[in-house]
Parts: sequence; structure tokens; C-alpha cells
Amino acid sequence: MLFAVRMDVTIPLNMDEQAKTELLAREKAYSQELQRTGEWHNIWRCVGEYANISIFDVAGNERLHEILWGLPLFPYMKMDITPLAAHPSDIALVPGPRA
Repeated sequence: MLFAVRMDVTIPLNMDEQAKTELLAREKAYSQELQRTGEWHNIWRCVGEYANISIFDVAGNERLHEILWGLPLFPYMKMDITPLAAHPSDIALVPGPRA
């Protein structure tokens, strides 16, 4: 199943710098491993914001829940999650060359 997830991050301004550096390193390692497995399909920055929009390709709701709760930054995130379905006008679904 495909999901679009917008993640808005708010790290406390008074967080210890070393703790913040370690937290961000754990987040990066966690997300990159999921990207390597293919479950975290894409990640894009939202320009001018500490936010991203990501596409997940997972077995279902429970797996997505498990992944998101495992994010080291989870306690500092607000998320909007949208299940996705194929659109009949997507030319990628039509066999043959693209015009």
C-alpha cells in the first residue's frame, strides 16, 4: 500500500546540542535503512520549512504505524497521512510509449 506522509518537525530550541546531533544521526540512519529496503520510497523537503513529504510503500496500516512510531524524531513531529490509490489518468498505467 502507498501512503503520502507529511512530517512537520519541531525540535525544542533548548535541546542540548550534542543530544540533538545524536538524535538527527539516528533519524538519518533509520530513514536511510528504510529507503534501502524500499519501504520509504521517496522523501522531499518542503521548501522553507522543517518538513518533508514522503511516500511509503508498505504492507499495510500496521507496518506504516510501526515505522512512524520508530522514528527517533517521532516525539517532535506532527504528521498528516494520506493513503494513495492509482489514478486512471496516470499515463504510467497505460502500456506503450509516453508521448
